Amino acid sequence: MTAQVDQAAPQWGSFTGDQVAALTRGTSFLAEPRERDCPACGRRAVRAYLNAPPQARRPTLVSYVWCSACHRFVGTRAAHPAGIVVSDPLAVLSAAQRRELEGSVVGFLTHLDRLWDEGVLPQSFTAAPS
Repeated sequence: MTAQVDQAAPQWGSFTGDQVAALTRGTSFLAEPRERDCPACGRRAVRAYLNAPPQARRPTLVSYVWCSACHRFVGTRAAHPAGIVVSDPLAVLSAAQRRELEGSVVGFLTHLDRLWDEGVLPQSFTAAPS
């Protein structure tokens, strides 16, 4: 008799308010786009993806921050800092492909995690040409 292995996808959940506050301390992802220590599980596995949606009414920066180890995440919107250009590896997708990818938060974060593992992420952030 062989044992069955549970191949279920990992469960994702939100960071708590205190954990989000901990994520905001220290150097920003814009200044140092690298993995961070997770305030929930303690592993160096917190990753981020930022994008500036072209359809936003005001210059907006959307960020997704997640832990690839314990599968907690948070998404935020903020004013896009003036003069910062954000590279976006998903910019090659059509609007329909992008909507489909973002249609499931879990699927989207899983895709972003795979991009980190493949070296496509983290992104680069540069000053806009004057």
